[in-house]
Amino acid sequence: MKKWFFLSLLFLQVLVLLPNILAINLLVEKVSQDEVLIADLESPFVVFDIKITNNGPSENFEFYNLAGFSMSPAKISLNTGETKEIQLSLAPIGKISQRGFYTIPYFIRAGDASEIKESLTFKIIELKEVFEVGSGDVDPESGSIEIFIKNLEDVDLGDVNVKFSSAFFNVEEDFVIGPRETKRISVQLNQEDFKSLMAGFYTLEADVTALGKETSAEGVIKFVEKNILTTTKKDYGFLINTQIIEKTNEGNTITPSETLIKKNLISRLFTGFSPTPDIVERDGFAVYYSWAKDINPGETLEIEVKTNWLFPLILILFVVAIVVFVRRYTGTNLVLRKRVSFVRAKGAEFALKVSVSAHARHHVERVNLVERLPPLVSLHEKFLGEQPTRVDSKNRKIEWNFEKMEAGEVRIVSYIIYSKIGVVGKFALPTAAAIFEKDEKIQEVESNRAFFIAEQRPRPEE
Repeated sequence: MKKWFFLSLLFLQVLVLLPNILAINLLVEKVSQDEVLIADLESPFVVFDIKITNNGPSENFEFYNLAGFSMSPAKISLNTGETKEIQLSLAPIGKISQRGFYTIPYFIRAGDASEIKESLTFKIIELKEVFEVGSGDVDPESGSIEIFIKNLEDVDLGDVNVKFSSAFFNVEEDFVIGPRETKRISVQLNQEDFKSLMAGFYTLEADVTALGKETSAEGVIKFVEKNILTTTKKDYGFLINTQIIEKTNEGNTITPSETLIKKNLISRLFTGFSPTPDIVERDGFAVYYSWAKDINPGETLEIEVKTNWLFPLILILFVVAIVVFVRRYTGTNLVLRKRVSFVRAKGAEFALKVSVSAHARHHVERVNLVERLPPLVSLHEKFLGEQPTRVDSKNRKIEWNFEKMEAGEVRIVSYIIYSKIGVVGKFALPTAAAIFEKDEKIQEVESNRAFFIAEQRPRPEE
């Protein structure tokens, strides 16, 4: 009786302990961390490094989940006491809309349908969130800049093509970038490309092709503030003097500029400005002209100051000529004026009436007026006005003598010359001369030259 009771008790213990003996007994440990699923790839997936130890009987184990992910490998086999490290891959079935950290429960099932539940946590992002781009600061006088692109995740991107673009440069690079790796690139700058840009922050754009997909990332470039205002001056010309002042803003901030030019009271009368001065101030005999302007980056202010000394020089010469003429005219004691006019004569002969006026500006004595006859003409015997004192036919000379002439007195002598040979063109007569005494000093003056322009005239028919 006691024997049957002991066997029954043993049988009940076996029935109670048998499920525990046959149940799955696995130790599952996730080795990797910071896993990332890039959702917008054509075939996105995420991989976990898992270490599994079988503390139960040898068995084939199956992986599955109810969250809509395919798992690979789907099955593994483990002997009793065996430990394996596997890469468990999850791939969403269809599109996945979740973003951010995500936890998926999954199951490991043994052949006897016993199973254990585990979970995996990972981050779901888009490809553009993998990258970070940026650069060093840009100085207006710098010739290069360092830019970088960084892989922010523990993902091997392999071959990457990046096209960087900004207000300062455009460059394209190919390279291999590993997990959490940063690639740095030195770019040469052309200052002409950004000389008109203001200081501040500018966008750095990167068009990236990686893992078979194109995306973009943005960073910031700081354009360091710097004031650089250069001034060049040019000065040339003597009679027409030109000054050119150029101020160029080679920095990247709006720079105020003030230009001051000094002129005296004389030079200011003959000076022109471009552009017109903003302020004109007079201080004694000096005049100050000033220009005040804010110059933008890359902009040039040109001021032209032109002083034309040719005008005052011509004016001075004109005044001097007038003074000399007046002094000469007023300083002459006796002035001779000669004029000629055409006289119609019988037989179509060429004849001219010549008149010489003697104007005494002051009292003069013993005036001898001498007139010479041009060649090819004859002297008419009739004289008009004052009669000559002597006629020298041989030397072709006529003389008039006046004992004295008072200030303001005018004597006019006239005579007629003719020629049987027709004269065509310009006919010139010699100057008349006069010798006289003034304050017991002998002086001599000459008249102006007289001309006559003759035209061909037809002879009258007989």
